[in-house]
Amino acid sequence: MKKFHVTVIVLFSLLLIGSASYGLLYMYVHQPNLPKGVKVGGWGMDDKPRKNVLKELHTRIQQLQSWPVTLEVAEPSPITMTHTAGELGVSYHAISFENALKELEEGNLWERAYARHQFPETFPLELTYNEPTLKQLLSPAWEKETFGTPTEAVRRITANDKVQYIPEKSVHRIDWKTLSTLLQMNLHRELSDVHEGAKPDPVHIVLPLYILKPEVTIDSLKNEGIERKIIQFSTGLGNSSKGRIHNVSAAAQAINGMILPPGGVFDYEKVIRKAEKEYGFREAPVIVNGRLTPGIGGGICQVSSTVYNAALLTGLDIVERRNHSLPVKYIPKGLDATFASGAINFRFKNNTEKSLLIHAKVQGGRMVVKFFGTFPENVSYALESRTIETLSVPVKYVSSNVLPEGAQQVLQNGQPGYIVETVRTKKVAGKVVESKTISRDTYKAQSRLIARSGHISMPDPKQPSVVEDGIREGNQP
Repeated sequence: MKKFHVTVIVLFSLLLIGSASYGLLYMYVHQPNLPKGVKVGGWGMDDKPRKNVLKELHTRIQQLQSWPVTLEVAEPSPITMTHTAGELGVSYHAISFENALKELEEGNLWERAYARHQFPETFPLELTYNEPTLKQLLSPAWEKETFGTPTEAVRRITANDKVQYIPEKSVHRIDWKTLSTLLQMNLHRELSDVHEGAKPDPVHIVLPLYILKPEVTIDSLKNEGIERKIIQFSTGLGNSSKGRIHNVSAAAQAINGMILPPGGVFDYEKVIRKAEKEYGFREAPVIVNGRLTPGIGGGICQVSSTVYNAALLTGLDIVERRNHSLPVKYIPKGLDATFASGAINFRFKNNTEKSLLIHAKVQGGRMVVKFFGTFPENVSYALESRTIETLSVPVKYVSSNVLPEGAQQVLQNGQPGYIVETVRTKKVAGKVVESKTISRDTYKAQSRLIARSGHISMPDPKQPSVVEDGIREGNQP
């Protein structure tokens, strides 16, 4: 019996102790105020009621985000803009504190008691910066309006063939990386910086800028090495038809302004494709199998021949070139360069080690080509073409049913052919240092055509039709 009483007393005592402990634990967990010594962003929350602390916290954060910030543009003309920190994309958070506060309210009694016991004394105030917000405010359109638009440098050739440069215009643009650092550094604030009723002093930031240069600058243009006019060469248009003059002008326009880089190859095939696409070609005489015939694009070889001579007189390397099958009137034999789409091309290489600017146009009844670039003042080239053999005129007879017996009639006077050799001479300071044969050309003789009564001629073997000095025959689509 005595043991039973002792057991009851012990159990009752334990129950009392447990109840008291639970009660004390409940009271500890449900204290209305925060633990002592707690600070968030330097703001003390000693014994502040938990139910009010978040509201006051958010109020202070809102005051920080409303902090005035003055942005100053120092150049090109002073501008001052005032915005709040929030408008500039800056926001403040006390996420770690809010999460700790939730742990005081959530979970079982023991978890909440542990959370209160382990509740930190200090919590940081985090700053985040959203750059796109500020970039919407200081948009690219605003930058263009405020600082202007960069203008590329321009190289122009004057009326007297002098090379002039107009400098580029550089403008300012915002250095966003530096601005981001400045904003976060200058707007790093604590909740303790907020004083009720006190007007905050604006934060002053000078917008960091950098110089935005256009892609084409005066330095980049001058580095191309287009310093002066190297050579000018022209050929006369004589009594060319309107169609031929148009074709010559079209090919010249396709070349005009072309810049050939060091080592670059001038390709006349590409020039003709461009001219045909942009300007079109008209009817004018072309050469087909050694004979003049109506066609489309007649005259384009006057451009290639004029450019060819300018290239020779600049000492450039000729990659591909062929003479016409017949001599042409506008240039001496041996100095022409023919073209036939898909069969004969004209190409040369820029070996001057600097860029080459080509100007080409029809002017004053002449086809004029000018090269601009870098070239030694004391170097010059001269050309000499000489006929080393004249080819006799072949005679060809055809039958005629209208001529009397034994009679004959000349239908076409033939023309002799020629074998021509061209030599290029190089001079340095007026002295000949090199003489080189650059081409040996053959111009076919044209047959003397005679009709004879009763004569039977054998038909000529068919040859593939090659259209020189044009792009196609007149009867082709």
